[in-house]
Amino acid sequence: MAEVKPEDMVHHPPMDQLQGFEYCIDSNPSWGEAIALGFQHYILSLGTAVMIPTMLVPLMGGNDHDKARVVQTLLFVTGIKTLLQTLFGTRLPTIIGGSYAFVVPILSIIRDPSLAQIADGHTRFVQTMRAIQGSLIVSSSIQIILGYSQLWAICSRFFSPLGMVPVVALVGLGLFERGFPVIGRCVEIGLPMLILFVALSQYLKHVNVRHVPVLERFSLLICVALVWVYAHILTASGAYKHTALLTQFSCRTDRANLISSALWISIPFPLQWGAPTFSANHAFGMMAAVVVSLIETTGAFMAAARLASATPPPAYVLSRGIGWQGIGTLLDGLFGTGTGSTVSVENVGLLGSTRVGSRRVIQISAGFMIFFSMLGKFGALFASIPFPIFAAIYCVMFGIVAAVGLSFLQFTNMNSMRNLFIVGVSLFLGLSIPEYFSRYTTSAQQGPAHTKAGWFNDYINSVFSSPPTVALIMAVLLDNTLDVREAARDRGMPWWARFRTFRGDSRNEEFYTLPFNLNRFFPPS
Repeated sequence: MAEVKPEDMVHHPPMDQLQGFEYCIDSNPSWGEAIALGFQHYILSLGTAVMIPTMLVPLMGGNDHDKARVVQTLLFVTGIKTLLQTLFGTRLPTIIGGSYAFVVPILSIIRDPSLAQIADGHTRFVQTMRAIQGSLIVSSSIQIILGYSQLWAICSRFFSPLGMVPVVALVGLGLFERGFPVIGRCVEIGLPMLILFVALSQYLKHVNVRHVPVLERFSLLICVALVWVYAHILTASGAYKHTALLTQFSCRTDRANLISSALWISIPFPLQWGAPTFSANHAFGMMAAVVVSLIETTGAFMAAARLASATPPPAYVLSRGIGWQGIGTLLDGLFGTGTGSTVSVENVGLLGSTRVGSRRVIQISAGFMIFFSMLGKFGALFASIPFPIFAAIYCVMFGIVAAVGLSFLQFTNMNSMRNLFIVGVSLFLGLSIPEYFSRYTTSAQQGPAHTKAGWFNDYINSVFSSPPTVALIMAVLLDNTLDVREAARDRGMPWWARFRTFRGDSRNEEFYTLPFNLNRFFPPS
């Protein structure tokens, strides 16, 4: 066998920006394409916007009408938060939606004896919602202070490409329970959706119509429409009449009762549930979820920058984005969405799937959210898509985001045993510790931390139930204490240093400068 020459070996040099994108962060497709792509992002965002209220509102004592109003409110506020973030925050093409990180402290509020003893269901729902609003309003100050004071920018100095690998990877991988386990509840709908979506978006992506790769760019819309019709045919034919309730809930297109419960026109407004109520115990518990969403959002911002073909956001821009996310959580508290804010990971993955990272597309999507949330019946129609259809899409989107996290390894030396140790341990514990907390909670109906101090329990159970948060704690701790002086190059710091300050790279101004010449009043550091 002939010896392979070094020059014949394939070499892929590290790339600051991900290549092969049709449209990057500041380039735009035609208006027709942009509107269709924006609507596609809107459809994808419906999954989380419906799942969280569907899980929490019944536990709060609410009925189907209450659930429909919460879904509308969450979508309306998501649209506002997304516009604010894309205009004045990081300016990355990210949708700022509801967060599962807030479920633990919200469940603690729901189980509060002073609220649980209320006999009337609707009264209990309203009182619980007000308590959640109050704790969100208070806890949002954490992100606002950390962001606008640039404290989070100072904290980010301890980050490196090596430390970001497990964090960004677990932003995607950590959501595995929302993937195939949900498909498994209705395999006859979820599995065809997964196969069809992969086939159209990957194997048939070169099919062009008027020089536009229609199947690659709009495969999500096409697949959702086809499988949704198929699911409706199964529902109308009586295929689920005699099945278990869980199967009916997962498979039927008429099970959510959103269309019948929604009003034709309903405009959410601040304090629509009444004046928020404030409790120190609830607020301190909610602060843990705010910290978790801050870390998850940081990882998602890093992934979004890569999938928008932009450079990593400088510390100043990252901190500015966290400040605006705090404003978003404050809006959640004022309007009463029933949860807090984070970056929608599935929509970040869609940037990569379509190869369109345009900021304008996300802003159009935010417009759809605001518009359809006010037209209740129409928004509820789209929101009645069965969850297994979304879960099939999540399997692809979360995987893309996880792979983006692993792509940061190209800037590090993975022939270093130190680096292998840090990445391996952080990834493993980032999955293993939250899985322990999840299984314990499922079996014992309470988290591993169950002292008499409810706020302390929420802190521990929230933080260690989040894979990206555990990964950040482990990766940053190990990366900054283990042979640091000799490992700067191995960690990827020479490459990373250019992007730590706004003026460190000339491209930062192109991607992250504020609109309307606002940088004159808020000069970047």
